[in-house]
Amino acid sequence: MTVDKKKKTIKTININVDLCNGCRACEVICSAFHSEPKYSSNNPARSRIRVIRDPLRDIYVPVYAGEYSEAECAGRDKYTIDGKEYDECSFCRASCPSRDDFKEPDSGLPLKCDMCEGEEEPLCVKWCLVDALTLEEREEEGEEEEKREELEIGLESLADKYGLDKIIDTINRMSKK
Repeated sequence: MTVDKKKKTIKTININVDLCNGCRACEVICSAFHSEPKYSSNNPARSRIRVIRDPLRDIYVPVYAGEYSEAECAGRDKYTIDGKEYDECSFCRASCPSRDDFKEPDSGLPLKCDMCEGEEEPLCVKWCLVDALTLEEREEEGEEEEKREELEIGLESLADKYGLDKIIDTINRMSKK
């Protein structure tokens, strides 16, 4: 049995921290794009990109949301940049149970960068006036993976937080209205 390998385009946002000036335009446009309806509000907590800031030392590090992790990482390494100590979580792209970064502020559901699906390029890249964020596209051969739907990921996160029985009871109660 042979598996057909298909070429797919992989998009990556490259981050050059030396160019970032901490303007946070990337956070603003991302949160506006992901508001409901689009561009109706601006809440940086809904942004899929965050700028870790230390303005007094002129350090700005953009980090965009990655995959959801069901467990906390085992490592708690420390990084020292220009004399300031950062823990490993500061630069982690995952949404996980141990922190609230990259979680929807109202529901607690995990957020993941979707490269501004439907747009020509991610808006954070488009709005970065100093080119600290750039888009890289490359072709890779690979097998088709089954993608988990947002609903499945969201329900799994809610089940982890509240328990499956409570979710089922709530859905049953809502369906009777």
